[in-house]
Amino acid sequence: MTGPHTSSPGRTPEQPALFGAAAPDYERYRPGVPTAAAELLAGVLQGRPNPALLDLGTGTGQVPRALLSAAPGLAHIEAVDVSQQMLDQAQDALAPVLGRCTLRLVHAAADAYAPLPGAEAHAPDLITCCGAFHWMDRPAVLAMADQVAAPDAAVAIMGDGSLWTYEADWTRALRELIQHYLGAERRAGTDAAYREPDRSYEEDLAASAWNDVTEHPYSVDRAWAPKDVIGYLRSTSFASPELFGERHAAFEDEARTLLDSHACGGSLTEHAVFTVLLARRGGGAR
Repeated sequence: MTGPHTSSPGRTPEQPALFGAAAPDYERYRPGVPTAAAELLAGVLQGRPNPALLDLGTGTGQVPRALLSAAPGLAHIEAVDVSQQMLDQAQDALAPVLGRCTLRLVHAAADAYAPLPGAEAHAPDLITCCGAFHWMDRPAVLAMADQVAAPDAAVAIMGDGSLWTYEADWTRALRELIQHYLGAERRAGTDAAYREPDRSYEEDLAASAWNDVTEHPYSVDRAWAPKDVIGYLRSTSFASPELFGERHAAFEDEARTLLDSHACGGSLTEHAVFTVLLARRGGGAR
């Protein structure tokens, strides 16, 4: 059952410009949540009556989709993103698999999220953020989570890097090709270079109410077809089509030739580690 689209007031950062137009490619080419990680998260919800999920930076709804499969008793989802195009894609993906679960799509920056008045029954038992925490005002997001979450809730910050950071012969060659076109700095959209967070996620959590943290790494082996790597690149902030302008077709032709030359049996291997930082309030229930 799909609920309304709503907006929350507050700051709107630049992520819509980075990812909004990429929503179809993001949905098709971005790897989802590994089954083992989804089962870990489902365990947080086990035994709770009418459990609720708040997913921040939901993108195309990959985390809710994984939880709907792993935790069939999930009763309500709040899916938050700064891009309306991403939310539209998420609604299309989630609507067929919701069953009796209700869904509210919220167009807002994560730290500006606010529940609807009188929605205490849907206070989230689990708050998730997958592959998007580095774009957010992290201390503000964690403070907001402390205000809205159920007393015994958990926060899960998770992800596995990107093909920019993954080290292999084929990714190094691809990164060098991107730099040949766009310059040495990793781009973050058309107007900025990417800057690493000034402290680790573990440090962010330690400085917040969510300072009881366990780390859960999951090894994931992926076999990429060259054409799928090209599609993946279109969904990123460092190699999206608008960064290349009129040279984008030439870049994709050259990238495809490079990837084909590195492919073994038609595929390119990635040995990733998908890490879940599962955090609870250090002082117990508030």
